[in-house]
Amino acid sequence: MLLALMGHAALAQSAGADPTAPADAYVNAPHDWQMWFPVAGSPMMQKIDWLMKYVLWIMTGVVVFVGALMGYAMFRFRAARNKVPSQVTHNTLIEVIWIVVPTLILAIIIIPSINLIYYEADDSNPYMTVTVTGHQWYWEYKYDDVPGLDYSSYMIPDNKLQPGEIRRLSVDHPLVLPVGKKIKFNITSGDVLHGFYLPSLGVQKYAIPGTILTSWTTITRTGTYYGQCNQICGLGHDAMPIEIKAVPMADYLAWIKVAQANYTDNSYVNPVSSPLPVHELADAAAN
Repeated sequence: MLLALMGHAALAQSAGADPTAPADAYVNAPHDWQMWFPVAGSPMMQKIDWLMKYVLWIMTGVVVFVGALMGYAMFRFRAARNKVPSQVTHNTLIEVIWIVVPTLILAIIIIPSINLIYYEADDSNPYMTVTVTGHQWYWEYKYDDVPGLDYSSYMIPDNKLQPGEIRRLSVDHPLVLPVGKKIKFNITSGDVLHGFYLPSLGVQKYAIPGTILTSWTTITRTGTYYGQCNQICGLGHDAMPIEIKAVPMADYLAWIKVAQANYTDNSYVNPVSSPLPVHELADAAAN
């Protein structure tokens, strides 16, 4: 999973988020020359990010030590200084060390890795469940706990982008989710293999036809989060971004009322921009 998450560090050409922006205007988007994971937007991603850096430092130490040892051996035992090579074939102490030390290193890597695997697998007791279906080339979101709320999400073409929207990442109907709640995803595909990938939230699962894979997350901050299909799925593979609007619970509940009136079993009735701006949610619900 770590390799998959690192695979799309540059999902699109866009500027990074402004850390001085208000919380409800926060945008967690990739930026040029990005080398690390995006800022974690969930406890899951915080754990993944910590494990990656933890293992990186251990591996850095191993590489430096082995490189230094090889350099010393090549210099100290070069032919000019050792006309007659050593004939020693065994050294019990050294053999014990090179078995015990790597075993200990593997142990201190395996233990937190297994803990993370079990943490990721625990999708029990979610607040809500969203069934995500990949299609060529768009996403379909079905809110399992909200009768009839099922809609599709398409990338906005370059010639229709509005100010504030991000090329190759903004969509016409984002996935709207509440912050601070455990959200379960049932992920599948309606045609070919896709990948549901949300780097800042620590979610990466294949969308496989005829199969449902599960994942989950808890978003910790309101704002906009982006992802992408990261499994090559045909000509329009690059046109399958994922946009999530994370809003406070009160705004989410207000949006649900609006969405139920406009999205019915994946058909649009008087389509609205999903979601409405946060300050308009309550007014729209009241009307």
